[in-house]
Amino acid sequence: MCKLKTNNFLINLEVNKYLESIIQNKLFANGYIFSGAEGVGKKETALNFIKQIFKQYSSNGNVEEKINNKNHPDFLMIEPISFLKGKTAKSLDSQKPTIKNMDIIKIEQIRNVKTFLNQKSIESEKKIVLIDDAHLLNEAASNCLLKTLEEPRNGIFILLTSKLNLLLDTIISRCQLIRFKSFSSEKLNYFFQKNLDPSVLDITKNLNFQDLVNSANGSPGNLFKNIEIWKDLSDEITSKLNFPLKDDLEILKICKLISEQLEIYQQIYLINLLQQMWWRKTRNINLVKKLEKLKLHINNHIQPRLAWEVTLLKIAIEDL
Repeated sequence: MCKLKTNNFLINLEVNKYLESIIQNKLFANGYIFSGAEGVGKKETALNFIKQIFKQYSSNGNVEEKINNKNHPDFLMIEPISFLKGKTAKSLDSQKPTIKNMDIIKIEQIRNVKTFLNQKSIESEKKIVLIDDAHLLNEAASNCLLKTLEEPRNGIFILLTSKLNLLLDTIISRCQLIRFKSFSSEKLNYFFQKNLDPSVLDITKNLNFQDLVNSANGSPGNLFKNIEIWKDLSDEITSKLNFPLKDDLEILKICKLISEQLEIYQQIYLINLLQQMWWRKTRNINLVKKLEKLKLHINNHIQPRLAWEVTLLKIAIEDL
């Protein structure tokens, strides 16, 4: 697994400065919404914010450890439930996003929040609730949360979302909105070139590192995942991804390898990367659109191998 010399790439300095002023002045709102793209540091920043709040009220030196282990008596984290596994989506694997539209935050989880807030604080004057992927609240859970927000007690809510438009306007209006900016390609490139171990950059054989940067859409987290995914691809896949793909048998072979060796989320990241790689080489917008359609098919659970075969064979016929 590749490592960085620092983990500060997920920190938004403007947000951190604002949160520090809140802590120093103890001017806490009842609710906050951390909004921004996936992988820009919302959760890491929220957890650090929570740790600093608790440190103000507790002399216990184990605050950070308790938060990291989710066993602080005054802290509750709510995460989406995966219909597929019957477990919290985030607990399955932080590097493996679950299938689209299969995760949800249910009303029972928000009712647990109300029970939690009605209990007396043990180590702090404040009890804190962190709701990850808050846009996955179902209608009943959203309405239950709204009522809880309208009855402030000793709790602070922090909602994390990459899709602010899916939250109820009435929930948004009761919270302070803190926006996390995406990063420019220049900043992402500079940081990773400076902080990645040089040996990791060797993975860019058969690849222009800037394509990894561009396909991350301004997200450090996405770029890190791109690097991890590319590093794990077999040579028999990476050596055959240079455009154009001409031979039908070779196309069928690479489609078989991709569908057998890669998880769905890895295939999506690979498509994003191919769009950048092949656009740079061809400036062919129709080719990019075909790959976008492939991504849609895979997200909608069409048989991956068939989707890849149809797409790449069409590209070979129509876009060479």
